[in-house]
Amino acid sequence: MIEKLVLYLQYPFVRYAFIVGVLIALCSSLLGVTLVLKRFSFIGDGLSHVAFGAMAIASVMNLSNQMLLVLPVTIVSAVLLLRTGQNTKIKGDAAVAMISVGALAFGYLIMNIFSTSSNLSGDVCSTLFGSTSILTLKERDVWLCMGLSVAVVIIFIVFYNKIFAVTFDESFAKSAGTKADNYNLLIAVVVAVVIVLAMNLVGSLLISALVIFPSLSAMRVFGSFKKVTICSAVLSVVCALTGILISILAGTPVGSTIVAVDVAAFLICCIAGKLTGGMDR
Repeated sequence: MIEKLVLYLQYPFVRYAFIVGVLIALCSSLLGVTLVLKRFSFIGDGLSHVAFGAMAIASVMNLSNQMLLVLPVTIVSAVLLLRTGQNTKIKGDAAVAMISVGALAFGYLIMNIFSTSSNLSGDVCSTLFGSTSILTLKERDVWLCMGLSVAVVIIFIVFYNKIFAVTFDESFAKSAGTKADNYNLLIAVVVAVVIVLAMNLVGSLLISALVIFPSLSAMRVFGSFKKVTICSAVLSVVCALTGILISILAGTPVGSTIVAVDVAAFLICCIAGKLTGGMDR
């Protein structure tokens, strides 16, 4: 097994998969804690479907770099989703459902009507579940992912205290002079960037799992925001590495394997939390 792994690591696309997998897992876990605590976990699901629709349009337009269209569209949708979710006539969960289902349906419709691909089912499956895209990354994709991931981490570290305040008590943060709406907008934009990056790893249908499971797992063991965030990041990276490794050695789909490892880690953390009574509670 070790010899087989060493052999695979000689190929650039395998090394790219590990690098991108670690970076995406790290970024996803940082914002996951905030989304779970704000009860807005499914924003990732909604934005992932929007990204799928944008990717379908980019494919039909034969864009050499689909990120140029997918990323701006997803960011704009994140802003609109945040604004719509604050509307008293359309609640947050309804807004997510409305945008996600509509974008998914239009994306698949566009791919069926205008696609010139001879393997439409394979293209859709790869986009939805990330079955092969992580293993077909080019060097420019890796550099782009590295740049965006570094930006996400820096933003999270610089605005950590503000994000913490907005996450736990938005009303108090506003009364204390914090521009909560601006930081909510920042969170939405960063989440959109993470969603677009994660599509190459687990596909649009499994992104929510990558965002939510590490956070929920960490919450089974720890109680403080800082420790939950750190534990979530470590768990997410370890699960991503393990999932990619199993996928390469066993020939299983990358995205599904990573999510399966995340589920196993969640069950282990649940058991550990019950045995120890949870830490810092």
